[in-house]
Amino acid sequence: MVAPPDDDMLWARSVSYAYRGSPALTGVSLGVREGEVLVVSGPRGSGKTTLLACLSAQLPPDEGEVWFGGVPVHSLTRLGRERLRREHFGWIDTQPRLVPELTVWENVALPLMLRGIPRRAARTTAREWLERLDVGGEERQRPAALLQAQRQRVTIARALAAGPRVLFADEPTAPLHRADRGQVLRTLTAAARSHGISVILATHDSEAAPMADRTVSLLDGRRVGTIPAADVEGRDTCSVSA
Repeated sequence: MVAPPDDDMLWARSVSYAYRGSPALTGVSLGVREGEVLVVSGPRGSGKTTLLACLSAQLPPDEGEVWFGGVPVHSLTRLGRERLRREHFGWIDTQPRLVPELTVWENVALPLMLRGIPRRAARTTAREWLERLDVGGEERQRPAALLQAQRQRVTIARALAAGPRVLFADEPTAPLHRADRGQVLRTLTAAARSHGISVILATHDSEAAPMADRTVSLLDGRRVGTIPAADVEGRDTCSVSA
């Protein structure tokens, strides 16, 4: 077992995973620094979602290692992985997954209250993040009354309000109209940067790459390259072999 580099908050080495014998990831390695925005790009079926699931302790890899802050995630028990996700990780899914019976602010405050934070303090934090995400005026509404882009902003607010050290976002702009995608991505990355949150964003949306510090590409479950942020604009393919 090899210890991760000191400057990487999250680190994966030779991660492989298969669904019923069909390889989804093969020997993928990468590191993510504190406060870094990393885009994982690739076509549908390239392994982006599976990689995020392994990095975020949802799926234990079949082979390889995943480390978070010196903790070997790959060898944690199920309860240990659940605790890690609850205390340190945030997740934004492709579709907004909000509790329909709760108001907007209650949805955002729910993870905080589940941790034992008093209702008033949780509501204050929820309101602050809703304002930052430009949906503060909808705090008393229920999800069904919101537009799709607004529901996704609420989902982002909920993930950020919990104060994660790493935020995983799986195709967060996929259900949005093109006009909303750039604004949601800018809001997400700006909010994360202002609070030193590392972001791993899986997407095939070309608008995401210029907002990231680095872009890592997957193809058929393998890592095929890395592009630094300064080289992203105007390039269609990766030229640095992994």
